[in-house]
Amino acid sequence: MTITPTPSAEVAAALDAGQPVVALESTILAHGLPAPTNRTAATELEEVVRAHGAVPATIAVLDGVPRIGLGPDELDRVCGTPMAKLSARDLGVAAGLGLDGATTVAATAALAAAAGIDVFATGGLGGVHRGARETWDVSADLGALATTPVLVVCSGVKSILDVGATLEVLETHSVPVLGFGTDAFPGFYRRDSGHPVPWRVDTPAQAAAVWNAHRGFAGAGMVLAQPVPEADELDAVLHDRLLADGLALVAERGISGKDVTPALLEHFHTASGGASLATNVALVRANVALAAQVAAALA
Repeated sequence: MTITPTPSAEVAAALDAGQPVVALESTILAHGLPAPTNRTAATELEEVVRAHGAVPATIAVLDGVPRIGLGPDELDRVCGTPMAKLSARDLGVAAGLGLDGATTVAATAALAAAAGIDVFATGGLGGVHRGARETWDVSADLGALATTPVLVVCSGVKSILDVGATLEVLETHSVPVLGFGTDAFPGFYRRDSGHPVPWRVDTPAQAAAVWNAHRGFAGAGMVLAQPVPEADELDAVLHDRLLADGLALVAERGISGKDVTPALLEHFHTASGGASLATNVALVRANVALAAQVAAALA
């Protein structure tokens, strides 16, 4: 059985007319942001896309059906109902069992590409986890980008991951990484992860030109990494303390494998008094705006 994404009427009409469309993931709503912040963000992010001349297509799986573009009731469901976290490998399971699920970067990219959408905005890309030499814990996001022709606009990867190894894996998979207005690869909460980007662009038109040309050479995706707005960057001292304390906490509790990242993120949210949450929302908003501008330039 081939899983066929179901676009909303608005998204279908935009695609038919050649209008710019931006895919948005739902994992950030169901698992990344607490209620009611998640529902407020869901509306705000779609409004940002529209303000820049594009049509938003938030993606999720509801009752086993991949939905491309959600209405208010469906966004309420994603933000208010516990649901599975679906990577690309889980889409068939959810479809076969008629389940609800929020889509990760890998799953969102797969469904967006299947629907004919090639610009996708998110917060942070999944990557190689600390200790991956022992655990083999590498996000499926990286493998998905190797085979899925989607431009992902993000703020790099979270500092809780192995940033250098993540960039090496992207290079191995021939996935171009562009910095938007920066020579440094962003570290999600921080503007500079300490690693350079191979290439830099400074305007949405440049990013669109590179992506358009890349599609003619390869079937892989591309990463457009934009730093969090300077005013919203998490304080360096606070960030380093949260990271050190979080790593000590997971070691003390014996947390390992796929449970490490959720535990560290929860620690960041609670121990920062909401500062990391505000940074998270700000960078996603900025990435969504940039993605809409690139999509408009492509259209």
